[in-house]
Amino acid sequence: MQLMATTVIGRLVSEGETTPAQGLPILPNIGELIVGFIAFAILFVIVWKKVVPNLEKAFAERAAAIEGGIRNAEEAQAQAAAALEQYQAQLREARTEAAKIRDEAKEQGSAIIAEMREQAQAEANRITETAHKQIDAERRQAVVSLRGEVGRLSTDLASRIVGESLRDEVRQKGLVERFLAELESGAIRPEKVGTDSAGAGA
Repeated sequence: MQLMATTVIGRLVSEGETTPAQGLPILPNIGELIVGFIAFAILFVIVWKKVVPNLEKAFAERAAAIEGGIRNAEEAQAQAAAALEQYQAQLREARTEAAKIRDEAKEQGSAIIAEMREQAQAEANRITETAHKQIDAERRQAVVSLRGEVGRLSTDLASRIVGESLRDEVRQKGLVERFLAELESGAIRPEKVGTDSAGAGA
């Protein structure tokens, strides 16, 4: 368009220099003006039909790409936020589970310690009871043995004191029982009996 205007102006200038008396030099030639308008119209139609749709299409594609990128970025950000929230939830759940396991371990440890203490106390009680039973059995056995020995000695001693034989089993048993009863009640003391027997021997 600028080239056409420059050509028209150049021709006008040249015509004005050669024929200064012919008309006004500022007005262009009507034929060239019509040709210029037709060329401009053709160029405008070509631009409007071909270039503008391509530009609009490129602009729309670019806008769609930008909007898609923004949408994808927003979706990625939302997914990242959701993943972060899920991770934090899993972390909180793991911490809660760890605290629960730790508390259960403490409770189980306390229960095990208490059970071991009970078992140890029961074992100690059993050992003590067994020892008491054994001591009681040994004491009873010692009492029976001592009772027999004391009975034999007391029978011999009584025989010497009364001067008669106590070989009869019934009399011997009665005498032993009476002697042991008096010995347990304190009516007879061993040292007194020893003293009496020594006096009798003298």
